[in-house]
Amino acid sequence: MRKIIAQVHQTRGRILRAFTEGMDPCCKVTFMLLCVCGLLILEAPAKSEAKSVTRRFFFHVRYQAITRLCSTKVVPTVNGQFPGPTMYMREGDHVLVKVSNELPDKNITIHWHGIKQVRTGWADGPGYVTQCPMKPGTSYTYNFTVTGQRGTLWWHGHNNWMRYTVYGAIVILPKKDTPYPFPKPDGEIPVVLGEWWKGSMDVVLQQLARSGGAPNNSDAYTINGQPGDLYPCSRAEKVVIPVKSGKTYMLRIAGATMNGEMFLSVAGHKLTVVEVDASYTKPHEVDYVLVTPGQSMNVLLKADQPVGIYYLAVRPYIAPNVSLDNSTATAVIVYEGSHPNATPALPTTLPPISDSASANSFSKSLRSLASKDFPAMVPLQIDRHLMFTIGLAIRPCSNCTLGGRLSGVFNNISLELPKTALLQAHYFRKPNVYVTNFPDNPTLSFNYTGKPPSNLMAKGGTRLSYLPFNSSVQLILQSTAIVAPENHPIHLHGTNFFVVGMGLGNYNASSDPLSFNLIDPPERNTIGVPLGGWVALRFQANNRGVWFMHCHLEFHTSVGLATAFVIEDGPNPEDKLIPPPLDLPPC
Repeated sequence: MRKIIAQVHQTRGRILRAFTEGMDPCCKVTFMLLCVCGLLILEAPAKSEAKSVTRRFFFHVRYQAITRLCSTKVVPTVNGQFPGPTMYMREGDHVLVKVSNELPDKNITIHWHGIKQVRTGWADGPGYVTQCPMKPGTSYTYNFTVTGQRGTLWWHGHNNWMRYTVYGAIVILPKKDTPYPFPKPDGEIPVVLGEWWKGSMDVVLQQLARSGGAPNNSDAYTINGQPGDLYPCSRAEKVVIPVKSGKTYMLRIAGATMNGEMFLSVAGHKLTVVEVDASYTKPHEVDYVLVTPGQSMNVLLKADQPVGIYYLAVRPYIAPNVSLDNSTATAVIVYEGSHPNATPALPTTLPPISDSASANSFSKSLRSLASKDFPAMVPLQIDRHLMFTIGLAIRPCSNCTLGGRLSGVFNNISLELPKTALLQAHYFRKPNVYVTNFPDNPTLSFNYTGKPPSNLMAKGGTRLSYLPFNSSVQLILQSTAIVAPENHPIHLHGTNFFVVGMGLGNYNASSDPLSFNLIDPPERNTIGVPLGGWVALRFQANNRGVWFMHCHLEFHTSVGLATAFVIEDGPNPEDKLIPPPLDLPPC
C-alpha cells in the first residue's frame, strides 16, 4: 500500500511539474497551493470519468527545416511535424493541451477550430480576442471539454499568418460503444489541405504591408503537407492512400488552406458526405466536394473500381478577376494488387476553377441528419434580426505603394484589434477597449451586388455586437462588390449555426424567407457566402463570452474582415463563464 501511495504522489508531482513549467514564480506558487488544497483539479470530475477521460497533449512550437518544391526553408511547426500531429479524442472527453512557445522571435496562439468551448472561452485561442499571444519562452495550457460534437475538426495557429504551417487535424470519435449513424468504414484517413510558399512568410507579409494590396500567391497546394507529383521535385514524397477492393474508407477532410477554397474529387469514384464541421448529415453521394478554408467534412470512399491507381485531386475555386494560385495538388489512391508503375488518371468531375454554379450547388445540397438521436435544433422564433454586408473596401494609406489599403469590412467597418484581449476586457469590465454599438444593419443601403457608391470608404474601429444570453439570432450575410465580388468563408467561434437559406443577388427580406429550410438545414461553423449572393444563418446565443466572427481567407482576416459577438452570463451557475486560468498569457 505504501508503494502504491508513493507512486500516486510521484505521478501527481510529474503532472504538477509539467503544468507549471515556464510559469511566473508567483503564479506557480499559487497554482501548487490550489492543487494541494483541492481547489484546482487536473483531471475531469470523478462523476464523469465513467463516460469520458482526460486527454493530455504537449505541443512544442519550434522551427524546423522543411523541404518542398526543390528548396528548403525553416518554418514554425508543432513537435517538428508538418502538418502537426493529429489529435484523437471522444465526445465528452476533457482535453488539456500544454503549448510551449519555443520560437525565439515570434508570439503564438492556437485555436481549436470548431470546438464549441462551452464556458471555456479562455481556451478558444484567437490572438487579442480571447487571449494575448504566448511570448517566446512561455507556455499556456488550453483546457476544454468536447461537448455534443463528433466528427472531424482541426487546430491551427491564430495570429500573424502562423497557421500556414502550424496546423493539424482533430478526430472526435463518438462516445464509447456508440456507433456511427452509417455503416462503419473499414478504414479512416485524415486528408488535410494546405498551402505552401517557397519564399519566406515574413517577406510575404512585408510585401503585403508595403503595397496595401493583395499578398503574393502561394506556389502550391498540399495534401497532408505534400503537393503531389504534378509539381516539381514532389513525386517521391507524394501522399499514398492504400485501399482494398470492396472496402469502404472514410476520408476526414480539413480545409487548412490560407486563401484557397478547394474543389476535391477522386478519379472514377463517387464520394458520400456523412458529416460537415463535426455534425452528421444525411448521406449524400456526390462527384466532388467544396472545402473552403476553415471547413471540415467526412466523406465515404468505396473502393469499387477496377484495381489500379487513381488521383485524389484538389484545385481552387477562384472568383473572376481575383489573382490566386491556380495549380492542382494530388494524392494517389492505390488499390492492393495494382501495378506500381501504372499512370494514375485525373478526375474528370473536378469543376473548373471559376465554376460558381458547382460551388453553390454543393453548398446548397447538404442537409442535417435531423434524426431522433441527432435532431436539428433550429431556432424558430427569432429575437434578433441582423444583416451584415461583407467584402473588401479601401482605406486611405499615405505610405502604401498603391495609394490606398485593401480592408475587409462587415457593414463597412474594418475591425481593429486592441492591445489587450477582448475577453479579458469583457470579464474584468475594462473601459475604453471596445464598444458594443456594431450596427445591426448596413449603415448605407445600395445595390450590394452591383456597382457600389463611388465615395464608400471603409471605417475602422473596435465595435462589437451585443447579444442577450440565450437570444435566438438570425444573421443575413450579404456579399458585396465594392472592390470585387468574392466567395467569403465566414467562421463563427463559440457556437455552430444552421444555414437556413442561400441565394444569389441582393437578399429580399419579404420573399427569400419563404424558401428557408427550417427542418433539416446543415449545421456548420464555417460557411461560404456565395459570390454575388447571401446566406441566412440561425443560432442560439447561449454560450457566454466574446466570440470572433471572421472571413477564413487569411488575407481578409488580417485586413479586418472580422467582428465579434459579446454574450453576457446567464442567470444560473452553469450559464456563467468560468474564471480565467492562472497561466493565461499576460498582455
